[in-house]
Amino acid sequence: MPDPTTHTRIVDVPSGAIELRWAAATDTGRRRDSNQDALLADYPLFIVADGMGGHIGGEIASASAVERLSAVAARGSVTPEDIEDALERAVGDIADHPETTDDGTGTTVTGVYLDLSDAEPHWTTLNIGDSRVYLLRDEAIAQVTTDHSVVQELVAAGRLSPEEAEQHPYGNVITRAVGPSDGVTPDYVRLDVVDGDRFVICSDGLTKELTDYGILHFLLENDDPAAAVSAMMQAALENGGRDNVTIVVLNSRVVEQAEAGAESADVAETTEPRVPSTDTD
Repeated sequence: MPDPTTHTRIVDVPSGAIELRWAAATDTGRRRDSNQDALLADYPLFIVADGMGGHIGGEIASASAVERLSAVAARGSVTPEDIEDALERAVGDIADHPETTDDGTGTTVTGVYLDLSDAEPHWTTLNIGDSRVYLLRDEAIAQVTTDHSVVQELVAAGRLSPEEAEQHPYGNVITRAVGPSDGVTPDYVRLDVVDGDRFVICSDGLTKELTDYGILHFLLENDDPAAAVSAMMQAALENGGRDNVTIVVLNSRVVEQAEAGAESADVAETTEPRVPSTDTD
């Protein structure tokens, strides 16, 4: 696993600025022969895609979704219409490959973006599948997205406890994905921007190996995004690494008007030094 790097960007808003710092990494894990995960960490859009449908099909599906969403991020602003148009195009890309004709081919798409289209900036999370977005706020962690999975439906119906869901044999069966036989409209959640917000976007390769408390622990122990990504990745691999593991950590800080002027003069986007590698392979 290459060393994750922390990137920094100052985003001007009417009240001042928002400082964003982020890092990302993906690893094949201990049990898989290939990595079917893909990620996008490019302001203003941060995405994890977990492909499925066999060695080739899963890689093509996740890579197609990320490639199309990268073009959205490059425009500098994001809307739900942009997301859904990109995912429709990704479905066409997937269908163009004869290797992906299996009904099970598809990919999760989960992430968050900073929306500046209104007078007040806000976050928007999006989700199709069972990759997740977590929010750390006031030293408490919450899962923002809702899994599209068989076990989540059983939990919501009261037929399964969260503890039982962790060991359920259908734990890997999702009910929605981006693929030839599925729709491409994500669930969206709008969140206010609060100073100190920290997001974790991850594939289920992380949540199979770390509890929510474990994710919280590593965030509180590591303020730097690259250090947090490295610590969580190392723990996931040491706990078994049964699946591909992909992690994006995004920190935000609200900067007041006077401070924003000084900071934006110094930096538009920087890259901080790499942290030491924690990959034990």
